[in-house]
Amino acid sequence: MNITCNHCLATNRIPDNKDARQANCGKCKQRILAGIVINLSAQQFYPVVERNDVPVIVDFWASWCGPCQQMAPIFEQVASETDTMLFGKLNTETASEISADANIRSIPTIIFFFRGQEVDRISGPLNQMQLKQWIMQCVQKLSEIN
Repeated sequence: MNITCNHCLATNRIPDNKDARQANCGKCKQRILAGIVINLSAQQFYPVVERNDVPVIVDFWASWCGPCQQMAPIFEQVASETDTMLFGKLNTETASEISADANIRSIPTIIFFFRGQEVDRISGPLNQMQLKQWIMQCVQKLSEIN
């Protein structure tokens, strides 16, 4: 299983018999799935989304967007409670080409990716319970696909 480190963004190969939630990065030695949000740049977006064997949830946002600012602490709180997937934020102002590729029409938009493929997306601000429920629905979709 390949997982990108939350801290240094190094790709780590985790043996199938090892619990990825307890794995440390081979490069920076910190816990790989640390429950933090990765601030993704345009250069980091595709490698992180495509090279992971765990779900990657990305919040597309902008600094001028009030609902995005409202959503930020909720997104970080849910990430801190989850140790089985990666959470990232992509600033649509500094990565407009990625936003265009992802067909972002409104912000905040959150996309659930698995192995580089979009599983689902939701737009608009969510409270903590709504975000958790949406993530659970996405995980359910994955189980139906696999």
